[in-house]
Amino acid sequence: MISSAKTITTTASKIMTESTAVRTIYIHVTGAGTVYLGDSTVTSSNGFLTEKNAVPLALELPANEELWAVTGTGTESLRLLIPSLNNG
Repeated sequence: MISSAKTITTTASKIMTESTAVRTIYIHVTGAGTVYLGDSTVTSSNGFLTEKNAVPLALELPANEELWAVTGTGTESLRLLIPSLNNG
């Protein structure tokens, strides 16, 4: 497994680069705020909402796709866990 920590702000940031492989990733927002997921145009208005103080979210990221994150306000800490066989 490969783990990483990201600091997410109100400016969209890439948290997963594109790969030719399908990847399973686990995302955990460690703060009490909300992080929104999507493509490079993600905002708090159009992003996939993560739950505050929730258990890690498992996602399957399709081949040739990136994943971006943003907050509506402030800064949040996010942790990623990626199985090393599909870290692309």
